[in-house]
Amino acid sequence: MTTTLPAYDEVVARFEPVIGLETHVELGTNTKMWCGCPTDFGGEPNTRVCPVCLGLPGSLPVANKAAIEATIRIGLALNCSIAEWCRFARKNYFYPDMPKNFQISQYDEPLCFDGYLDVEVNGELVRIGIERVHLEEDTGKTLHVGGATGRIHGATESLVDYNRAGIPLVEIVTKPIPGTGALAPEVARAYVTELRDVIRSLGVSDVRMEEGSLRCDVNTSLNRPGEEWGTRTETKNVNSLRSVERAVRSEMLRQASVLEAGGRITQETRHFHEDTGDTTPGRSKETATDYRYFPEPDLVPIAPDPAWVAELKAALPELPRLHRRRLQEAWGLSDADMQSVLNAGAVELIEQTVAAGASPAAARKWWLGELSRRANETGVELADIGATPAQVAELQSLVDAGKLNDKLARTVLEGVVAGEGSPTEIMTARGLEVVSDTGALTAAVDEAIAANPDIADKIRSGKVAAAGALVGAVMKTTRGQADAKTVRELILSRLGV
Repeated sequence: MTTTLPAYDEVVARFEPVIGLETHVELGTNTKMWCGCPTDFGGEPNTRVCPVCLGLPGSLPVANKAAIEATIRIGLALNCSIAEWCRFARKNYFYPDMPKNFQISQYDEPLCFDGYLDVEVNGELVRIGIERVHLEEDTGKTLHVGGATGRIHGATESLVDYNRAGIPLVEIVTKPIPGTGALAPEVARAYVTELRDVIRSLGVSDVRMEEGSLRCDVNTSLNRPGEEWGTRTETKNVNSLRSVERAVRSEMLRQASVLEAGGRITQETRHFHEDTGDTTPGRSKETATDYRYFPEPDLVPIAPDPAWVAELKAALPELPRLHRRRLQEAWGLSDADMQSVLNAGAVELIEQTVAAGASPAAARKWWLGELSRRANETGVELADIGATPAQVAELQSLVDAGKLNDKLARTVLEGVVAGEGSPTEIMTARGLEVVSDTGALTAAVDEAIAANPDIADKIRSGKVAAAGALVGAVMKTTRGQADAKTVRELILSRLGV
């Protein structure tokens, strides 16, 4: 079987992709799902545990009302129906990070079901069907040590931290998404991006992919036009928006290569490798019967009061897509310009910068220009570049006040990103403030005139545009710190024009 991957254009010309996404969201409740242990990220291993989340004999769970409310709010924001009656189930399987040897989850009776989320891709609206939104508990965390990859293969020992075990976890499962063609990877990324923004707007989770509070499993299959959908694979725990897109694309290329060579796709889980962008086999995918689901005997069913659900729905915040449309109108951006802001992940950053005092144009210039360039060069998310909206607004205020020009402002921004302090502190410490005092600039102007007599004569004869050359000379002498407008006025004055 060949290992040479076909070109992406060839894949989408010969095959039709079907994708689906299973997203897990850790809720930001103060305590765990079934007990009173704290849910803060970090902490010494196995210090935020108790008999309930460790599954010790005789311990009994009690459902967290705040987690149930948060799940209903997520379901409502995703246009789901809310169950009038549902219950928890035991999902049985053995794995070291499950101290009870089963997970309390929901099976055939989810709390929220049959919804949708609209996303925009290349200016077009794509409706993603939501199969279910259900509530369960998170697992512990296994650390494999002694090997080169951090995985169990090649490790000499494995350590388990149960601090995360029992944290409320919401699983959001889409319906199969056919018909996206070449845009399948972008649709997957757009969906997870929009879902993250929706959940963040609800204030029920910080949805930080780098900390594991938002994790995504990506299902991908290929079929030839007119044929039934192909066998799907599930790429597990993809931990960045960029990687969601890469995982879909990688699996499309790999599966097409296998099918073109006459092979068959195995239904399995796969691991995504950030360094190469490839996926490798995990385990054969279990079916529901393998988990031996049965109703959880220690928990009563959930029957949300319809009046309570109505109150929660009425209190939902403005959804991100509508919020963005309102911002676009306020900022005076075209659809293409707003799409650029969205693609850069800069909507919230620009909004916060404007709230801190900068104009929309200035905020957009910094985030989509210098800061986006740095983020791309270093391979980090724009929000993690090292500059805050408040600092960018302060930087622009120094420009507006004439204390910095654009060139000096970029130098100051370097210091901000490097963690040297606020823009004002960096400007003062480095001595970068624009010099606009005529007394301090006169000597530099006279020196430029004396060094360029031909240009000075042109200016005296009425060719005022030639003053630009002398302005440039003064700027060079003052290392870019002179105020160009003041320099020009001094030159014309000194030459009697």
